[in-house]
This record gives sequence, structure tokens and C-alpha cells, in this order.
Amino acid sequence: MAYSIHVSLSAHTLTLRQNGRVVKVYPIAVGKMLTRTPIGTFTIINKAPNPGGPFGSMWLGLSKPHYGIHGTNNPASIGKNVSRGCIRMYNWNVNELARLVPIGTPVYIRP
Repeated sequence: MAYSIHVSLSAHTLTLRQNGRVVKVYPIAVGKMLTRTPIGTFTIINKAPNPGGPFGSMWLGLSKPHYGIHGTNNPASIGKNVSRGCIRMYNWNVNELARLVPIGTPVYIRP
């Protein structure tokens, strides 16, 4: 069960794939102009439920320090370029994603 995460910044989508097959597509929010979401290939290095503050119900830390995939306490922000570079998801979606993907899952972020 090899999972991978594919983020499209322009489409505001996070696609979960299993063995190359699309399992689910989630709407996301991404970084704003001054604090863009980094482009590249990263991995999930940790999971933290209920991280507090604006990070919603779950934090999935990326191998790029200070960046992650997380929930939000502002669901109206999904679909927009509003974050400080992190990838925001609805809380129920990030909880589902965290249950499915193990630490070490590759994350491909593209324009």
C-alpha cells in the first residue's frame, strides 16, 4: 500500500494516490504571495493531533522545517492563497488523511 500525496498549488487540490491510483482529491488552501508554499518533493516526518492555535485538529509535518499539512480553524480559507506557506485542509479531511498515510509518505508539491 504505497501512498503518495500530490499537491497542485494552482488548482488548490491535494490528491492522495495509492500505487499510482487516485484515491481521493481534497480542496486545500496554500501560501499567499509573500509566503508561498514551497515547491518540491518532501516527506511526512511526524503527526501531531490537536496541535493548537490555527492548525486545526491535526498537523502532518513535512521534511522542510516549519512547513506542514494541517487543519484549520478558519474553514472559509480553503480554496484560497492565504497561509504562511503551509497546506491547509478542512479538519475532517486532514484527520482522514492522517489515518491513511504513514510517516515517510512522499509529498510532491507542484505549481
